[in-house]
Amino acid sequence: PVTIGQKTRVNDGATVMAFTEISGNVTLLTQCTTVKGGTLDSGIYMGNVAELLKINEEIKASQLRRELIRLETNLAEQEPSEDEDMNMRIVIVGQQAFGAAVLQRLLDRGENVVAVCGNPTKPGQADDPLISTARNHGLEVYQPNSWKTPAALEKMKSFQADFCLMAYVTKYFPPEVANTPKYGSACFHPSLLPLHRGPSAISWAIAMGRETTGVTIFEPTEGLDEGPIIIQKICEIAADDTLGDLYSKKLFPMGVDAMVECVDLAKTRQLSKQEQDLSRGSYESWFRKDAVLVDFTRGVDSVYNIIRAANPTPGADASYNGCTIKLYDSRKIADKGREPGEVVDINDEGVLVQAQGGCILVKRVGSPDGKRLRASKWASEAGMEVGSTFDSSHV
Repeated sequence: PVTIGQKTRVNDGATVMAFTEISGNVTLLTQCTTVKGGTLDSGIYMGNVAELLKINEEIKASQLRRELIRLETNLAEQEPSEDEDMNMRIVIVGQQAFGAAVLQRLLDRGENVVAVCGNPTKPGQADDPLISTARNHGLEVYQPNSWKTPAALEKMKSFQADFCLMAYVTKYFPPEVANTPKYGSACFHPSLLPLHRGPSAISWAIAMGRETTGVTIFEPTEGLDEGPIIIQKICEIAADDTLGDLYSKKLFPMGVDAMVECVDLAKTRQLSKQEQDLSRGSYESWFRKDAVLVDFTRGVDSVYNIIRAANPTPGADASYNGCTIKLYDSRKIADKGREPGEVVDINDEGVLVQAQGGCILVKRVGSPDGKRLRASKWASEAGMEVGSTFDSSHV
């Protein structure tokens, strides 16, 4: 017996052509050299070289045809029909203006949004913008207190969704719920993951002095903002961008575009995903409390970044005469050579305060009683004068 796949000499001037056999059918020639006579036995063929070469080429061609047919069949199965494109059932989970903008964009495109989910409306308050937009279009609305209940999971299943968009979701969204739609879920996050995972990503990017940031659309998993990345888009953080500027003028519209792009990828079955390298990222909690404290004895860039990162919310905290005030609109000014924390000037434009290496012109503040007003007006009411000093540490 000759082992299939081995070349074996039988006579001078003769050789063995070995075949691979599948269910008794000859499918592949693996050797070919000069022979005299021919027979087929135990997977071995002996014959003239021209005949062997011809048989070999025919088998290879047959294999190639079968492989092409297999690939064409697979592609045909993957290609969405026009009806599938038009009728992809989409669920939106989210809130606020961003969620409403994503919903409206999809409706304007004629997408088949079958349900909209958001936070419960509190008694006496108006609906969230996303919920209001959904109701105005006659869409099914679901507002659970939590997504961690069996009832919430069953509700998601009842939508029979193909795809779920998470447009500004702050509640925990369990993987079993996120994976219920046919093609899963895609979540928006306003940073370049894995950098700045967590609830205050935009503020932290500004506070840390970064010059670029962006948006990420990712597949939600058990870990907070740790899922595989689907789409990322980058934008510049300008030197004077505040939290409000960066979100409303750059990340908001960029994020809406990215969510719509994600729908197109789902339709064409091109939702490629890249795992995050968490060792190259960061997680930060809420940008508030100690994170927003301003001490004018620190470097002017650090002080300015904190004020920008907290504007318009929650506001940066500074202390004057033992009272906390909120700092909002501000501008960085050249160094005046005074002591850090000293009030250099008070005018209609604001209050100029010396920091390390430069000054901060504070234009708008929040007073201890919660009112927002021009800094010069607050300074007058507080009895502040040129030469007065802010406290060096928060009280």
